[in-house]
Amino acid sequence: LFGYLNQAAAMYEAKYASREDIDAAMKLGCGLPMGPLALLDLIGVDTARTVLEAMYTSSGDRLHAPAPILGHLAEAGLTGQKSGRGFYTYEAPGSQVVVRDLQTPPDGDLVRASRPVNSVGVAGSGTMASGIAQVFAQAGFPVVLAARSQEKADAAKAAIGKSLARAVERGRLTAEAAAATVGRITAAGSLDAFADVDLAVEAVAEDLEVKQELFRALDKACKPGAMLATTTSSLPVIAIARATSRPEDVIGMHFFNPAPAMKLVEVVRTVLTADDVHATVRGICGQVRKHPVDCGDRAGFIVNALLFPYLNNAIKMVDQHYAGIDDIDAAMKLGGGYPMGPFELLDVVGLDVSLAIEQVLHKEFRDPGLAPSPLLEHLVAAGCLGRKTGRGFREYAPRR
Repeated sequence: LFGYLNQAAAMYEAKYASREDIDAAMKLGCGLPMGPLALLDLIGVDTARTVLEAMYTSSGDRLHAPAPILGHLAEAGLTGQKSGRGFYTYEAPGSQVVVRDLQTPPDGDLVRASRPVNSVGVAGSGTMASGIAQVFAQAGFPVVLAARSQEKADAAKAAIGKSLARAVERGRLTAEAAAATVGRITAAGSLDAFADVDLAVEAVAEDLEVKQELFRALDKACKPGAMLATTTSSLPVIAIARATSRPEDVIGMHFFNPAPAMKLVEVVRTVLTADDVHATVRGICGQVRKHPVDCGDRAGFIVNALLFPYLNNAIKMVDQHYAGIDDIDAAMKLGGGYPMGPFELLDVVGLDVSLAIEQVLHKEFRDPGLAPSPLLEHLVAAGCLGRKTGRGFREYAPRR
């Protein structure tokens, strides 16, 4: 827990993301009861610093070396809720009520020039593409869902119809609204159908070459001024943008799976993304009832950059025979209020996916503490990838 909190403090100190966006990202993206900076204020910044110093002395792991901001705040007496000010400002010492301060963002987005969005294209035919297409269509946007063949596109649209039918059965949606949503979606077997869309969203395999090839095709198919968004969760957005002749029109929109249910979108602007593209995409997130958080084009963005080192540390605990997976999962659920223990979550995400993200983080930040656990590497090499293969950190009954 404290390694994760420390990284969140360092992320904020580096001005990579605002305190509100860091906390919202971890609550909405991971289902946590509190964001890390709010939790540090609750625990006490001075207490957290003392705990981390003790952990660092014991482990020598740089991830436990207290972020300088913890020392600065503690020495200034800004220790969190108990002093009335820490990462946030409170109504009074001991109060839990947050009040506005100089760092509080203004209500609503600042009014900036933005581009009109009357129609949306979604490229892909998998679960993520179908979910994103459903999100836009339910919000009233005409959507073109394009896949590598008409057959795949039709199947993806049919999957959306089934998803909406289940929502109708559960009383979450009327039959009329479901029919209207499906009616707004046009299935297409070619990107040529994107000729008139104002926003094209890519949701294909998490492979840089695959995405670059697709963006070269989008560059040719989409009209001038159309915005191009990638849903990558770990790849550099700028490397994708540079595959086009208009990198200023490219931005990251990292939806979380399942897209219709998850409220978070990480909005990732590169050094070349135009201001009006960024403003438009933030506005669109609000229109489709998602919560946008801003972050830079850095490995892991916010959620994965904080979540996966935490998961990796849990694996290292098991690797070092410090504790068992059942005890660690129980401790984090009952002691930390997490909706799932780290090993439950790893098996759901997929150990191969987790390893790939750990490798990306380690490669970018070069911190020895981010090196993937050998146990994780061994399980992936053995084909034990989690629930999808029937075995990961635990064994699962075959699906019927």
